[in-house]
Formats: sequence, structure tokens, C-alpha cells
Amino acid sequence: MTARGAELLRNELRRLRGEERPRVIRAIAEARGHGDLSENAEFHAAREQQGFIEGRIKEIEARLSNAEIIDVAQLPATGRVVFGVTVELSDVDSGTCVSYQIVGEDEADISAGRISIRSPIARALIGKVQGDVVDVSAPGKTRSYEVVSVRYV
Repeated sequence: MTARGAELLRNELRRLRGEERPRVIRAIAEARGHGDLSENAEFHAAREQQGFIEGRIKEIEARLSNAEIIDVAQLPATGRVVFGVTVELSDVDSGTCVSYQIVGEDEADISAGRISIRSPIARALIGKVQGDVVDVSAPGKTRSYEVVSVRYV
């Protein structure tokens, strides 16, 4: 994952541990004070939410502990498309330009121009250089893109 993606996960982990977990613990304690737990919907909802939070905390901790964090700015600028770079592409048929950063699955957000390394377009782009044309199978047809630029930012 990129350094930015790792920082986003660390921030989420801090928020879950420091805000969400204590809030749910307080909600459980308050619901216990209402008496009979077998018919207490607030208690069951809070316990369910606690389970989701604890599961997400474990998931983030596992991802961070197993992640190889790549700082794109530290990569040698060889001009090749690799994980973390930002690639500007031109659609060969329409001439429209798009720009994507190739990131890990957790960071992918197409509306922000970040695509997963596992996406078909990213897999087609890996190893290419400026001027190369790649064919990407998209739903409905195959699209051709020319690599306009590769930025290590």
C-alpha cells in the first residue's frame, strides 16, 4: 500500500480505538442499567456494533502488520508504470484524457482517480512506459489507451 493509504488506515484505527470503542462501551453500560438484557434492544444493538468495531480493528491491524508500504516519491523514476505512480492516459478512440494513481485495494476510489492494482486497467498498465498503447477489456468492448505520462508523486 502507499504511504498515504497506510496513514488513512492508522487514522481510522486511532478513531476506532479512541472514539468509537469507548462510545459503544458507554452505550452497553447504559443499556445494562435499563434492566432485563434479554429484551433490551439497545443492549443487543450496542453489542452488535461493538462486534463490528472490534472486527474492523483486527482487520486494520492485520493489514498494517502485513503491508509493504511504498513511498512513491522514493522510487527510482524509470518512467515505467509501477505501483503507486500516477498515469495519464489518452483514449485512442475518443482522445479523452484520464489520470489514475495505482494504489492498493483499500485505497481505491475511482471518483478520486485512484484505481486498485488488481483492476484490469492497472494490470494492463504495469511495466508500460510513456508512448505505449495498452488494450483493456472493459464491459462491452476492448478499449485502447496511450500512456501520455508517468508521474512519481
